[in-house]
Amino acid sequence: MSSIRETAEQFFDACETGKGWEGCQAYCHAGATFSAQAGALEGVDTLEGYTEWMKSLLTPVPDGHYEVRSFAVDDARRNVAAYGVFRGTHTGEGGPVPPTGKKVEADYVYVMDFDGDRIRHMTKIWNDGISLTQLGWT
Repeated sequence: MSSIRETAEQFFDACETGKGWEGCQAYCHAGATFSAQAGALEGVDTLEGYTEWMKSLLTPVPDGHYEVRSFAVDDARRNVAAYGVFRGTHTGEGGPVPPTGKKVEADYVYVMDFDGDRIRHMTKIWNDGISLTQLGWT
């Protein structure tokens, strides 16, 4: 059995590189939940839905990539917090407007709650308004 840190790192990479649920489900409980206080993610309440949302984001932002700034494990609370920066340029079709050529640089945090060795819930902390403005989507 891998540690929750290893599982969180593997999930984070699979999610952020657009592997969708197919590439992420091995790290999660079936029915794992998701929450975020971000309008862009309104209605997304499962981790499956979120991983598919991330996968679809890489269509209008095909050069999207992440930089990990911090990974912190809280063994007492059985969670892992991952802080990253997402960067990319809107050059692909599929966004809410035609490609703008504008760049995004977004700070965000995932807090992954574990039950056993798999993620049962994830919260994303992200200011979607700044990101959407940077991309020219608002």
